[in-house]
Amino acid sequence: MSEDNTRYKVVVNHEEQYSIWPEDREIPLGWRDAGKAGPKEECLAYINEVWTDMRPLSLRKAMAEQAGVKDPEK
Repeated sequence: MSEDNTRYKVVVNHEEQYSIWPEDREIPLGWRDAGKAGPKEECLAYINEVWTDMRPLSLRKAMAEQAGVKDPEK
């Protein structure tokens, strides 16, 4: 198995779901740069650190509304 020397960037979509994308490629529509780039393992470690709630943003908001919470991010 060959070593992956590709540099990646962390991307995030409108639902606050994270992924990695090769740094030299254009980010796909619906995604934006999350501000972190580097080797694959470093990017995945960053995602593991910051993406603590795997539920999509729309689900978190809907659940918060049902619970009577105005801003689920607080």
